Amino acid sequence: MRSICMTLLLSALLVAGCASSKGESYAAPGYDFSGLDRVAIASVTGQVYGEAAKSTVAEFFTMELFQKGYRVMARSEMKQILEEQEFQASAITTNEDAARAGRVLNVPAVLLVSIPKYGSEKMEMSAKLVDVETGEILWLGSGSGSTGRGLATAVGAGIGAVAGAVIAGGDSSDRTVGAVLGGLGGGVAGYALSPEQRDQVQKVVKKICETLPPRYPQAIQRR
Repeated sequence: MRSICMTLLLSALLVAGCASSKGESYAAPGYDFSGLDRVAIASVTGQVYGEAAKSTVAEFFTMELFQKGYRVMARSEMKQILEEQEFQASAITTNEDAARAGRVLNVPAVLLVSIPKYGSEKMEMSAKLVDVETGEILWLGSGSGSTGRGLATAVGAGIGAVAGAVIAGGDSSDRTVGAVLGGLGGGVAGYALSPEQRDQVQKVVKKICETLPPRYPQAIQRR
């Protein structure tokens, strides 16, 4: 049993070591970003569901924008204003929609985030900053990385399997049944409660925003 635990831990460490994220971005040449005194993260769309998940993604982009010297409209304030104007955030899919939303929110630029892929092992994400007055894309970034799901499921299943085998006791057949049931339960629990997913999303957001132009050269950027 001890050897099984060691094998699971080593496997988890190997998976964690292989997890990586990458990103790239492009800015409109010659644009003066110092004029963007306030930004609204107008939408988070794609393979992410539920307000809690979307708020988490928006929170990570907010942190990066702060690092670059931008002020960001609070998500609760943004939602209230859009609802009062009967403007659906889910309908913001084009640059023109973004510009209209920005005028409603009274901000010079809005950020749109898209997550076209979030699978069992990999995620893809993109973001673009749109000028409200012209509808022009000021900055565009994209990135990809591990979702952390594979690691969480493997560790959860492994721990559950070991626990199930120990609890079952009895002869070898009893322990085998206990291990299978524990593994299934542990896999589900590990998947649902995994903190790795949150960590990996944050890493991808950081990679995407690495080359986002700061609002002014003196902007403090902590890494």
